[in-house]
Amino acid sequence: MSVLQHTTFYTTVNQLRDLPHPDGVEIAFAGRSNAGKSSAINSLTNRNRLAFISKTPGRTQNLNFFQVGSGRFLVDLPGYGYAKVPFEVRQHWEHLLGTYLQTREPLYGMVLIMDVRHPLTPLDREMLGWFAPTGKRVHVLLTKSDKLSRQQAAKTLKNMLGVLGETYPQCSVQLFSSATREGVEEASALIEKWLETADLPPKFMPPENENKKPPVKGE
Repeated sequence: MSVLQHTTFYTTVNQLRDLPHPDGVEIAFAGRSNAGKSSAINSLTNRNRLAFISKTPGRTQNLNFFQVGSGRFLVDLPGYGYAKVPFEVRQHWEHLLGTYLQTREPLYGMVLIMDVRHPLTPLDREMLGWFAPTGKRVHVLLTKSDKLSRQQAAKTLKNMLGVLGETYPQCSVQLFSSATREGVEEASALIEKWLETADLPPKFMPPENENKKPPVKGE
């Protein structure tokens, strides 16, 4: 049984001062609104409603921490790319996400969610380019793979491997479907490995573009 199946809700954070004490290991989940992030978390943890699934894009506005054993956390980040979020809310997201992703030492890596039908949108590329200088790990889940034929999905995966290999060599990528559970075991094994081997967060290197903001704006 996957250790992720023991995941429980820990806390919701809307202000940086409320972040848990930085002495564990954290894996962040990021992605465009409605790319399937909450569904992916629920599938990986084998829980139906651990992460809230909303039909309204931009619903998740906090950092939601889920505990996987002692000192191990999955962190559900607000979805980015939804234009109808009020300006004040977007500003708050930028500050919260930017500071967390660029300075949070326990953050070991990021699982980046992309809809397989629309991978590497400009905002996805912006997120990768913005996060890459931290030197931390990134694993891309191409979600909703059941929406494409096997041939189409395989072609998209091949193209992604080529692009990421040339531009973002620290990234790995796979097909994923919450509906058919394709790729769930593969992703679970990778995340478990991150959690088990990361006794301490990797050495933190402040990115050169630390003043840039994360891509939470609309297109």
